Amino acid sequence: MSKKWVYLFTEGNASMRDLLGGKGAGVAEMTRTGVPVPPGFTITTEACNEYYARGRQFPEGLWEQTLEALKVIEAQVGKKFGDPSNPLLVSVRSGARESMPGMMDTVLNLGLNKETLEGLARLTDNRRFAADAYRRFIQLFGKIVLGVDGEKFEHVMNEAKGKDRQDTDLTADELMQIAETFKTIIKEDTGIDFPEDPYEQLRMAITAVFNSWMGRRAVDYRRVYKIPDTLGTGVNVQMMVFGNMGNDSATGVAFTRNPATGEDELYGEYLVNAQGEDVVAGIRTPKPLSKLREEMPEVYQQFSEIAKMLERHYKDVQDVEFTIERGKLWMLQTRNGKRTGMAAVKIAVDMVNEGLIDKRTALRRVQPEMLNQFLFPIVNPGAAEHATRLAHGLAAGPGAAQGRIVLDPDEAAARSEQGERVILVRTETAPEDFHGMVASQAILTARGGLTSHAAVVARQLGKCCVCGCGDLEIDYKAGTIHVHGTDTVLKAGDWITVDGHSGWVYAGQVETQEAEVIQVIRGQMKPEESRLYGYFSTFLSWADEVRRLGVRANADTPTDARTARLFGAEGIGLCRTEHMFFEGDRIDAVREMIVADTAEDRRKALAKIEPLQQGDFEGIFEVMDGLPVTIRTLDPPLHEFLPHGDREIEELAHKMGINPAQLKAKVESLREANPMLGFRGCRLGIEYPEITEMQARAIFRAAANCQARGIHVHPEIMIPLVGDVSELRMQGDIVRRVADEVMAETGQKIDYLLGTMIEVPRAALTADKIATVAEFFSFGTNDLTQMTFGMSRDDAGRFLPAYVESKLLKDDPFEVLDQEGVGQLVRMAVERGRSTRPDLKTGICGEHGGEPESVKFCHRVGLNYVSCSPYRVVIARLAAAQAVLEEQKD
Repeated sequence: MSKKWVYLFTEGNASMRDLLGGKGAGVAEMTRTGVPVPPGFTITTEACNEYYARGRQFPEGLWEQTLEALKVIEAQVGKKFGDPSNPLLVSVRSGARESMPGMMDTVLNLGLNKETLEGLARLTDNRRFAADAYRRFIQLFGKIVLGVDGEKFEHVMNEAKGKDRQDTDLTADELMQIAETFKTIIKEDTGIDFPEDPYEQLRMAITAVFNSWMGRRAVDYRRVYKIPDTLGTGVNVQMMVFGNMGNDSATGVAFTRNPATGEDELYGEYLVNAQGEDVVAGIRTPKPLSKLREEMPEVYQQFSEIAKMLERHYKDVQDVEFTIERGKLWMLQTRNGKRTGMAAVKIAVDMVNEGLIDKRTALRRVQPEMLNQFLFPIVNPGAAEHATRLAHGLAAGPGAAQGRIVLDPDEAAARSEQGERVILVRTETAPEDFHGMVASQAILTARGGLTSHAAVVARQLGKCCVCGCGDLEIDYKAGTIHVHGTDTVLKAGDWITVDGHSGWVYAGQVETQEAEVIQVIRGQMKPEESRLYGYFSTFLSWADEVRRLGVRANADTPTDARTARLFGAEGIGLCRTEHMFFEGDRIDAVREMIVADTAEDRRKALAKIEPLQQGDFEGIFEVMDGLPVTIRTLDPPLHEFLPHGDREIEELAHKMGINPAQLKAKVESLREANPMLGFRGCRLGIEYPEITEMQARAIFRAAANCQARGIHVHPEIMIPLVGDVSELRMQGDIVRRVADEVMAETGQKIDYLLGTMIEVPRAALTADKIATVAEFFSFGTNDLTQMTFGMSRDDAGRFLPAYVESKLLKDDPFEVLDQEGVGQLVRMAVERGRSTRPDLKTGICGEHGGEPESVKFCHRVGLNYVSCSPYRVVIARLAAAQAVLEEQKD
């Protein structure tokens, strides 16, 4: 006996979602609960996978089982498929396990031909309805199954309607003529006649739905939402009911709660005298569901009761499709409704308060990334529809922003000081652009990936950013940006809008919306005045009750630290000291230190920086009173602090009072073929110990001053790029010596830790030795990933998308932590480090610290905390809670 490929709706239930797909399981469960559902059957997702395994051929027994199921439906409804006198018509719809709205194909009114058309007209005593159904079927079948360009059909329809009529105004004769024209188009396009045999139509439609599983729309959708290709789609064959049989008929889509706001209200749209695709296609303007209460009050009451029953049954918001045929309500589909982040949280909290679900179920319901929507402004969707799209890149930083194009960071800072809103547009950014990035509303780059400098800093700052926008050709000299493949040329000073949620760049000022939660956090709105803040804070408090993993933030300034703390950060996991070097005139002292030939001259230059760094640290310690602050000593290559163009070198030499040739020689001497693997990190402190001394002294004097004022300070000094314990020991000796000197000088005993950043694979492999000196490890997974893979995170954007697309890699490893390779090094380092020092504190401070799947991995391997950009702290808090829930579920 062959495998069972086909299940009647009466044979399935909600638990069979993997086998029947979401739609099949939904209609089966509705059937089981007594809801009025047109009878039908589902061809399984397994059949779809087998279809592809056999080279796009039906598996053995599938067609025979389909015909048997069709006979059962005929017996149930008293109609016969293909019978001219009493025809059964069916819909053929896709239905994967994971909802993919609009990504796959549907065919309606299947089973019509010239003979069954006449029978339908006689049975309904409505020739116009039958002609309309026939026209729709040929149009859908021609487009979906036979691959004819749908625009050709639309052109015929538009010509027939003219300017003043809608499709409902067309007569039966006109519709029949249109249907014949459609057949002619199909013959011309495909070389075959439109199939008249209903059984051939059914076989071809099932094949088309299977094929749509690997169509471009579906594949692209699965890439974005990380849905496996191996799931397959079910095919649902269901008796047709008709919403286009007159003014007592209708069709619509509804949600049991508002999917945009979460309000507990039926929310949806419907059309009178229409079929389902009319609502979706926007051919006519649908009516709000509230109007149905007035037009068909009894049907509305029945629908309302069924919708609420389904919500209680599934204990979640339902997205339902319905048809009203001559006053009778039919439910065609139910599935868990997609919703915005704000609605998801509100609905989850409301359902807990209503007793429908518990807190843990609520926490599982919201995807961590959805919390972003509470925090950042977004482009107003209505305004975006009418805006001019210029180019698309990687959505690298949150929110949306408007501003004038500025191509130079100095100009960005200057114009911002004058109150102008600017967007910094660069081919790519570097550390010396930092001040311009801070001053800008958003950052837009032509090159770079999701962990490029622009992306990392933008997330750190909570700035909108789109990077890797390859269609932008920037001419700094001319002050212009040419949009590749178009005649569009933008000039410095032109207004643009950047959407960091979608990756789109728009011309002009497109309206944005600011988040209420941000206004509350900034003190611009009282919590009780916000519709959302109470839900947001309540929901996150539930996450905090569950999670075991600590959540810190990467923050370099008091402002960043304050923001992080307001978002619930429990400390700072990474304070990058080099960003402080670019503030104001400090860069001059840094450059003076770099070009100095003797240790004495370097110390003189560093002495100018020390009090400024000390002030920075005091500001951060004050904000983080009572919480740990991990400070990384100087990390980037020295060449990043120096200019490279002849003109810039000459200007700097003049400013420093030295010979330009001398400065140029120094710049050349620091040039490296691969600077990220060169003279940086602890290597700087070993070669120039006075740098480490200065930074340690600034840290401990700041700590002593704060402590003397009653501020609780817990500094953690982190040495970067260690590959051997001897490097850490040498740098650690300097830190400890300076700490002892400061404590003796101030009389303040400072509780601190000394640790290292594990970012070199050798450090992970020798973690047991490194732990003899280190009191904590913090994994710098950005560098650890690029060193493990042997690929530059700034350049890999050229080929990584193709790797992911072709499934050579499941994800971009700079976006989602590679658990198999890089993760193995992390796990190994934790185990080996704790074999030497059982109380070793471990955390992660790379960009993966705010990515949900990476956070869950960190929980599983036993890290103490993750650290991420301030604006991703809330995401990490929820992901950490979900890690516990997934563990308990397993």
